[in-house]
Amino acid sequence: MCGVVGVAAHEPVNQILYDALTMLQHRGQDAAGIVTLQDGRLYLRKENGMVRDVFLNSHMLKLVGKFGIGHVRYPTAGTSSSAEAQPFYVNSPYGITLAHNGNLTNAESLAKELYEEDRRHLNTDSDSEVLLNVLAHEMQNLDKTHPKPADIFEAVTAVYGRIEGAYGVVALITGHGLLAFRDPNGIRPLIFGQRLADNGGTEYMVASESVALTGSGFTIIRDVRPGEAIFIDLNHQLHSKQCVEPKEYTPCIFEYVYFARPDSIMDNISVYKSRLRMGEKLGQKILREWGEDHDIDVVIPIPDTSRTSAMELALKMNIKYREGFMKNRYIGRTFIMPGQQQRKKSVRQKLSPVPLEFKGKNVLLVDDSIVRGTTCYEIIQMARDAGAKNVFFASAAPPVKYPNVYGIDMPVRSELIASGHSVEEVRKIIGADRLIFQDLDDLIEAVKDTKHSKVEGFDCAVFNGCYITGQINEAYLEHLQEQRSESAKNGVEVIADTPVDMMGVEEF
Repeated sequence: MCGVVGVAAHEPVNQILYDALTMLQHRGQDAAGIVTLQDGRLYLRKENGMVRDVFLNSHMLKLVGKFGIGHVRYPTAGTSSSAEAQPFYVNSPYGITLAHNGNLTNAESLAKELYEEDRRHLNTDSDSEVLLNVLAHEMQNLDKTHPKPADIFEAVTAVYGRIEGAYGVVALITGHGLLAFRDPNGIRPLIFGQRLADNGGTEYMVASESVALTGSGFTIIRDVRPGEAIFIDLNHQLHSKQCVEPKEYTPCIFEYVYFARPDSIMDNISVYKSRLRMGEKLGQKILREWGEDHDIDVVIPIPDTSRTSAMELALKMNIKYREGFMKNRYIGRTFIMPGQQQRKKSVRQKLSPVPLEFKGKNVLLVDDSIVRGTTCYEIIQMARDAGAKNVFFASAAPPVKYPNVYGIDMPVRSELIASGHSVEEVRKIIGADRLIFQDLDDLIEAVKDTKHSKVEGFDCAVFNGCYITGQINEAYLEHLQEQRSESAKNGVEVIADTPVDMMGVEEF
């Protein structure tokens, strides 16, 4: 998962982009990048690391201009080389730079097309660079020195015709403006808003989550519609077009389970309310299956994303809720950190139990989901070491059984603990005395908001194996396994010692 942001302002955008990326930091901690536009020249800074570490004061001073885009990244395949940090840039035509959240499921065949038919060179294994070059090629086909918004939308329509998968995209077209578009199913989120500038003009921001907008004083206009593109020209005029007919409106349900901040509104659905209802539904299931004599003394969340669900679960079951784990906020999120051993090692550095809340008690630990199970095992052992009498475990999401192909680093099936194992087998592996998962129907019911949202359903592929975009077969998943396996991540090396000619963009 990644986070993207684009800003068209009447003042320098470097600080606005920095603040927005900080608000989106939870979506990726591997790398960060910002590119700004001024007087027909692009200024780029990107590197591995957190936002606060990538952008020093000296870098911020060089990021001049009133238009810009930014990106925070974590890797879904290959390595975490800085060569794959975004935004990416091509100098022809015009000079285009692009940042992308999601995954193109036909990236490999597109890369071959780009080389053999479009005569375009790719410098990395990133599907985002593939997407950028497809866009650049279609813009080149316009054969216009001064394309109008309608021409740009024509190029984007052609891009839609070539790419498959899930994507939320922001791009700068030098000399023309800021472009953003979203996949036809709306799997990956993208929202835009506006605010009044000091000079009385209108400024715009488009981002992966609403918190990036509201944190900088922008008022939400709406979500970018599936299959829609928006363009803000250099005169700050907003243009939009439904470039392709939207397919079934099915955002990724895992955004609401785990990735999005609880204070975000995505596709007109409150993440916070969704997680409250997840806790309520899970509490109801526990009472149904474990009965009133469940023997639970205290409910304790695994910080941070499960906190909202755990509170509502405890309220529903009339059980004490306690903060039993203290989090060291200067350790990276284990889900995002590459490498199984590194994830395992980081758990005890990241969380510390409060013995008072565990000693002699039957504890129900609540987490948002169980993916590999390594973290769950370590946390359960920590609870026992702190003196817990029995440790029960509840997941606010159903068992994760299938890999994600739409931009989330859900590993291959062989690394998913629930794939090929029953609930009882998973319980034994993670060392819990009892284990319970949310039902998928209950999760969908918890997230959907028929009153305010036009969402028709959700991408639930990681739970049910139904890939919304189609064209995902066993051969594709086997190829994905080769790319994503831990051994592949440890064994692949991207050679990026030779600097690339960046005509028209200043990188520092």
